[in-house]
Amino acid sequence: MSDVQERAAAISKTWRSRTLAIGFLFIILVLVGVFATTLGSVSIPFNETFSILFSKLPFIDITPTWPPAFEVIITNIRLPRVLLACIVGVALAVAGASYQGLFRNPLADPYLIGVAQGAALGAVLGFLFPIVIFGSTAGVVPIFAFIGALVSVGVVYILARVGGVIPVTTLILAGVAMGALFSAMVSYLITISGDKIHGIIFWMMGSFSSSQWTEVKITWPIIVIGVAIIFLFARALNIMQLGEEQAKQLGIDVEKVKIILLAVSTLITAAAVSFVGIIGFVGIIVPHAVRLVWGPDHRFLLPLSALVGAIFMIVADIIARTLLAPTEIPIGIITAISGAPFFLYLLRKRTKVLF
Repeated sequence: MSDVQERAAAISKTWRSRTLAIGFLFIILVLVGVFATTLGSVSIPFNETFSILFSKLPFIDITPTWPPAFEVIITNIRLPRVLLACIVGVALAVAGASYQGLFRNPLADPYLIGVAQGAALGAVLGFLFPIVIFGSTAGVVPIFAFIGALVSVGVVYILARVGGVIPVTTLILAGVAMGALFSAMVSYLITISGDKIHGIIFWMMGSFSSSQWTEVKITWPIIVIGVAIIFLFARALNIMQLGEEQAKQLGIDVEKVKIILLAVSTLITAAAVSFVGIIGFVGIIVPHAVRLVWGPDHRFLLPLSALVGAIFMIVADIIARTLLAPTEIPIGIITAISGAPFFLYLLRKRTKVLF
């Protein structure tokens, strides 16, 4: 067999194994999602949960053999929570993979340029100064958090832009500076928040406890469209790993790619955190773990990260609501406990490479 044939066979084998991995992870995601809907104060068997969920699919007609209360609990309480966890996991993991590819740094995450700090500032303002919208103040916090995240990144972008170019180093430094400023403002507002401090702190640690279909219906179109756009730039991200100069020589409009990916990644991250709060480390550990197992090709890295991110977030939420039941642990604590050791491992490994 010639070298060309061996190379073609190796490529074919790689594509086949990664495609199988995508299919396998999708099955795992479905099973984990169904299992998550069985858990709660009311015990519902796995087979009945699966039947209830399966009956909701189009063109499926199953005669109900389960108590009506089971269907109400699953479809109105547990399913929105599982779906929102899935969507948020996809958003943070894909945004993290996009940032890591864009900055060519495995330590980059979706909050690198101030999204989290801006969202936190917006959320705190929403808690302290509730505004009546459509006769209610219920949606003020997520709206303010979403706006705060976008404003923060917008300011960072304006500060970092030099002419028609966005230097990566300047962008990161501007993000760090704005993040520090917004964090200081959040700290000050918390000290004067009075009896609202509990709600603010709980939001900032992240939770899916108040998940409803409204949140799912608002976030999923933004995140699905944003993730799809990022997928379209998988080839560009691969080429940009060679460096910006080489990417330009190969026909990539680097600045255009930067703007689009920064905007879309920020948008899906802001949509993810606006309802559930700041959930850290997912955007770091998931893409890097996928890269270690299946390689750096973004054509596979992005969809695999989406699936692993969704699975990881659902499992983390299961732990958050069952470990100390009936008390619920903020999910940010679970992801931090999982992510901090891995982050330190990455940092140590990268230090060894550099020095």
